Amino acid sequence: MTKTELVDKMVQDAGITKVAATAALNSFMDGIGKALKKKDGKVTLVGFGTFLKTKRKARKGRNPRTGEAIKIKASSIIKFRPGKKLKEGV
Repeated sequence: MTKTELVDKMVQDAGITKVAATAALNSFMDGIGKALKKKDGKVTLVGFGTFLKTKRKARKGRNPRTGEAIKIKASSIIKFRPGKKLKEGV
Protein backbone atom coordinates (compact mmCIF):
# COMPACT_ATOMS: atom_id res chain seq x y z
CA MET A 1 0.00 0.00 0.00
CA THR A 2 1.37 3.40 -0.95
CA LYS A 3 0.90 6.73 0.81
CA THR A 4 -1.69 7.77 -1.79
CA GLU A 5 -3.66 4.56 -1.30
CA LEU A 6 -3.54 5.05 2.46
CA VAL A 7 -4.85 8.62 2.11
CA ASP A 8 -7.69 7.34 -0.11
CA LYS A 9 -8.55 4.70 2.51
CA MET A 10 -8.61 7.37 5.23
CA VAL A 11 -10.94 9.51 3.09
CA GLN A 12 -13.32 6.57 2.66
CA ASP A 13 -13.29 5.35 6.26
CA ALA A 14 -13.29 8.68 8.09
CA GLY A 15 -15.44 10.62 5.64
CA ILE A 16 -13.01 13.52 5.49
CA THR A 17 -11.55 15.45 2.58
CA LYS A 18 -8.43 14.30 0.79
CA VAL A 19 -6.62 17.46 1.94
CA ALA A 20 -7.49 16.75 5.58
CA ALA A 21 -6.47 13.09 5.27
CA THR A 22 -3.13 14.05 3.69
CA ALA A 23 -2.49 16.60 6.43
CA ALA A 24 -3.35 14.06 9.14
CA LEU A 25 -1.08 11.40 7.64
CA ASN A 26 1.80 13.86 7.21
CA SER A 27 1.37 15.03 10.80
CA PHE A 28 1.36 11.42 12.01
CA MET A 29 4.56 10.58 10.12
CA ASP A 30 6.29 13.79 11.26
CA GLY A 31 5.33 13.07 14.87
CA ILE A 32 6.77 9.57 14.73
CA GLY A 33 9.94 10.87 13.06
CA LYS A 34 10.47 13.57 15.70
CA ALA A 35 9.85 11.14 18.56
CA LEU A 36 12.36 8.66 17.12
CA LYS A 37 15.02 11.37 16.74
CA LYS A 38 15.15 11.79 20.52
CA LYS A 39 17.83 9.99 22.53
CA ASP A 40 15.59 7.13 23.65
CA GLY A 41 13.15 7.34 20.76
CA LYS A 42 10.12 5.09 21.12
CA VAL A 43 6.55 5.28 19.82
CA THR A 44 3.97 2.80 21.11
CA LEU A 45 0.59 2.43 19.43
CA VAL A 46 -1.36 -0.01 21.62
CA GLY A 47 -2.70 -2.90 19.58
CA PHE A 48 -0.71 -1.90 16.50
CA GLY A 49 2.93 -1.98 17.52
CA THR A 50 6.03 -0.16 18.71
CA PHE A 51 8.61 1.81 16.73
CA LEU A 52 11.91 1.70 18.59
CA LYS A 53 15.26 3.37 17.91
CA THR A 54 18.24 1.18 18.76
CA LYS A 55 21.98 1.50 18.33
CA ARG A 56 23.95 -0.84 16.15
CA LYS A 57 27.57 -1.24 17.25
CA ALA A 58 30.51 -0.73 14.92
CA ARG A 59 31.56 -4.00 13.38
CA LYS A 60 33.76 -5.59 10.78
CA GLY A 61 32.33 -6.61 7.43
CA ARG A 62 33.55 -7.90 4.12
CA ASN A 63 33.33 -6.31 0.69
CA PRO A 64 31.51 -8.98 -1.35
CA ARG A 65 33.17 -7.92 -4.59
CA THR A 66 36.80 -7.97 -3.44
CA GLY A 67 36.62 -10.01 -0.22
CA GLU A 68 38.47 -7.20 1.54
CA ALA A 69 37.71 -6.64 5.26
CA ILE A 70 36.06 -3.27 5.97
CA LYS A 71 34.94 -1.37 9.06
CA ILE A 72 31.24 -0.59 9.36
CA LYS A 73 30.44 2.46 11.50
CA ALA A 74 28.06 2.42 14.45
CA SER A 75 24.60 3.64 13.54
CA SER A 76 21.07 4.11 14.80
CA ILE A 77 18.35 1.91 13.33
CA ILE A 78 14.58 1.80 13.63
CA LYS A 79 12.88 -1.44 14.60
CA PHE A 80 9.17 -2.22 14.56
CA ARG A 81 7.58 -4.76 16.86
CA PRO A 82 3.99 -5.58 15.94
CA GLY A 83 1.38 -5.53 18.68
CA LYS A 84 -0.83 -8.45 19.67
CA LYS A 85 -3.85 -7.29 17.62
CA LEU A 86 -1.74 -6.82 14.48
CA LYS A 87 -0.08 -10.23 14.88
CA GLU A 88 -3.43 -11.95 15.28
CA GLY A 89 -4.93 -10.12 12.30
CA VAL A 90 -2.17 -11.11 9.90
